[in-house]
Amino acid sequence: MAYKIFIDGGAGTTGLQVLDRLTAHPNVEAVRLSDDLRKNDAARRDMMAASDLAILCLPDDAAIVAAEMADAVGTRVIDASSAHRTHVDWCYGFAELASGQRDKIATAQRITNPGCYPTGFLALVRPLVDAGIIAPEASLTTPAISGYSGGGNAMINRHEAGELPAHGSYGVSLTHKHLPEMAHYSGLTTPPIFMPAVGNFYAGMLVHLPLHRAQLEKSASANDLYDILAAHYAGASLVQMGADAANDASALAATGLLAADALAGQNNMELFVFDNSASGQFWLTARLDNLGKGASGAAVQNMNLALGLGETDGLG
Repeated sequence: MAYKIFIDGGAGTTGLQVLDRLTAHPNVEAVRLSDDLRKNDAARRDMMAASDLAILCLPDDAAIVAAEMADAVGTRVIDASSAHRTHVDWCYGFAELASGQRDKIATAQRITNPGCYPTGFLALVRPLVDAGIIAPEASLTTPAISGYSGGGNAMINRHEAGELPAHGSYGVSLTHKHLPEMAHYSGLTTPPIFMPAVGNFYAGMLVHLPLHRAQLEKSASANDLYDILAAHYAGASLVQMGADAANDASALAATGLLAADALAGQNNMELFVFDNSASGQFWLTARLDNLGKGASGAAVQNMNLALGLGETDGLG
């Protein structure tokens, strides 16, 4: 039996990427409304009612309205917007976050997809907080860079028009909408200083976590940090460990650089741990595709869990 999946907002970057993955999926049929009906509320509600699950690929305000429609007709929903990410009535769709999270996703009526940057940040921080290495009251900083597709069609169009710099920082008000999510699910009592940037490449992402030894609650080496992360993600199909601190050369491209776009077009995430033992400094990094594990790939992973399918079906 093929499950019927309604993509609401299928004309945007995330929606098109979800469609690409579902087209290759062995157990689902993806459906969308035609351009003349995609903003017709009655047609959307009818399509939701006729579907097994709806994936919302909409701006926040529109996603709130769409979620209410789904509730009204009893359709399960995955929201790829940031509208519901810390809402108590929604299940956070980061399967690898903590023990039992997959089971919660599998039975949830309403699932909220994580943000792309928070996915990388939480992948690094949550296991170290749980292990007592990072204190909940720690003050952390996380520089990060994403491909310009992270800004959706508007930023893609600006890039194509030559309006974007080769590299640009944003979120300088220190009030980025990802911050509540990053603090809430990491177990931190204070949001990090989040320093996002956009680079001159389409897709890909690096999320960094610099740490001084003095910031750690327990004495730990880079190999200890690596082992904690490796144990947390043991058996995870879509999160892998990259090079360890003793073998960091294997993480670098031939250019000697950790390429932000190395996982473009893929649905997994890699984690790295580097250090300078003499100075007592650590540099942890998560690498992922902002459109893959950071958005559409995660939505399909959550859909698979919700429907009892293979977790990586349709994800290559």
